[in-house]
Amino acid sequence: MPAAIPPPPSDLLQRIPLSALKILDIGCGRGSLAAAIKNRNPRALVYGTEEDPDAAAAAEAYLDGVAVMNIEAGPVPFQIAGGFDCIVVSAVLPHMQEPWAVLRRLGEALASDGTIILCVPNIEHWSFTDRLLRGSWDYEPTGLLDRGHLRWFSLESTRRGLTEAGLLPVDVQPRVFDLDRARRFTQVLSPTLMGLGINPDEYTSRAAAFQHIWRARKTPPQRLTLAGNMLAPIGGVSHVRVVHPFQALATEPEVRVSVTDDFTLAAGDGDGPRIFILHRPVLVGAQGMELLRRLMDAGWLVITEFDDHPDFFTVMQNGPQLSFRGVHAVQTSTEPLADTLRERNPEVMVFPNAIVSLPEVRNFANHDSITLFFGALNREQDWAPLMQVINEVAAIAGPRLKFQVVHDEAFFNALTTPHKTFTPICDYETYNSLLGECEISFMPLLDNAFNRAKSDLKFIEASAHRVVSLASEIVYGGSIVDRETGLLFRDPEHLRLLLMRLIVLPEWGKGIGDNARFYVARDRMLAYQVAPRLAWYRSLWERKDALTAAMWARLSTGA
Repeated sequence: MPAAIPPPPSDLLQRIPLSALKILDIGCGRGSLAAAIKNRNPRALVYGTEEDPDAAAAAEAYLDGVAVMNIEAGPVPFQIAGGFDCIVVSAVLPHMQEPWAVLRRLGEALASDGTIILCVPNIEHWSFTDRLLRGSWDYEPTGLLDRGHLRWFSLESTRRGLTEAGLLPVDVQPRVFDLDRARRFTQVLSPTLMGLGINPDEYTSRAAAFQHIWRARKTPPQRLTLAGNMLAPIGGVSHVRVVHPFQALATEPEVRVSVTDDFTLAAGDGDGPRIFILHRPVLVGAQGMELLRRLMDAGWLVITEFDDHPDFFTVMQNGPQLSFRGVHAVQTSTEPLADTLRERNPEVMVFPNAIVSLPEVRNFANHDSITLFFGALNREQDWAPLMQVINEVAAIAGPRLKFQVVHDEAFFNALTTPHKTFTPICDYETYNSLLGECEISFMPLLDNAFNRAKSDLKFIEASAHRVVSLASEIVYGGSIVDRETGLLFRDPEHLRLLLMRLIVLPEWGKGIGDNARFYVARDRMLAYQVAPRLAWYRSLWERKDALTAAMWARLSTGA
């Protein structure tokens, strides 16, 4: 196991297309960027160049190939059939004598629809000007004034250089670390700036950025605009179904995303599909129709995102229901739920819940103690028939079996053991942090219509952390390979047997957890859904007129 390395900047990671499978990291250092990329997309092949032999040796633990070289002095290594999907040039461009010549060569190694990413320091940063004015300008070991810098970059010079290298700038993101100081500096200089005909606000926008992250391509991107609303985050549903997919799609250079409650937001006049996704909407009667009309009049194709059985939501039964019949299409999380929703709208797509990034493994460190995690809401009817067995096992195990309960205070109170901890409803980050410290995740579901429509989200959440799923056959029987990627219990006595075995044989549980994490890495990463999602959205847009006509026909007939 290689030593832990600091994570790369999150803003740089978010600019790398999540769907990229062949990536070249110029100046890869010790491999932190590659490690993060592979946590998000385990199928990706990441190669790198690095001048420092010691750093390159460390990077080999994370990359699929490392060339010890100065990229300016030699040919682009690792020639890949079809070219690289993404080439990252971070922090090394200022050290080159002819950076644009290097970029031209890198562009030749790029796939026709690939993306090249640059991170360059901003010569217009206010601190640089401040030092010039004070006469204190001098080189430093690192940073903007790195003594190894041979080239300097502004927004305009970088844009011009990319164009000269045969690349098309797509977008640029500023890295701003101290906006208040930049504003104060501009305020002091405002009279001079205005005397020079320079707008102080415009100058602040240029001078606040310490660095810029550019994305460029060889061909223009086929734009797609994606907007949507989001319910208040509870139990991770909003993150898994809205936040994470939107973030994943936003890594693609052609996609623009926004989360908003402004249903009059204009779709814009740009090229490409314009999709608005409603998260678990309750669209009933005249009020629901008014909201849909506002969206469609503004130019959007409208999709409902729904991942529960709608018949069990009382509020959705109060009047004519438009949440599915009144939209162009529906997306959901499971095939059984899709079958139910197709009765209301035939245009349904299933995107199973998926993991955005594999977390660091933190469990099975102490074989003298096993912690069972239970995090759910409104599940008392599911766990109540099993509580006697759980308490009997807990009494036998004593301090060897601990409990981490999140959300469900009734479950916590029903536990008779003192070895328990309770956390009220919390944010998704806290939920995952607590889950990752446990060894077992308890997932009981009774056999009823509502439960059968649920997804296996808790299984993939637990598996990503290497936590063993101890689950009912309802729902989870379709995902878990029993005794390989999780444990399925049939009745209370079977639950007793499995729980006792996990306590006595933690290595057995650890092996199952490892298998489950491998399954998630292989099949259930959000990176694998980016291309299918975009393809479906584009296909819907191509059929927008026909889908609109079908929608009005459903509403006119009540079908």
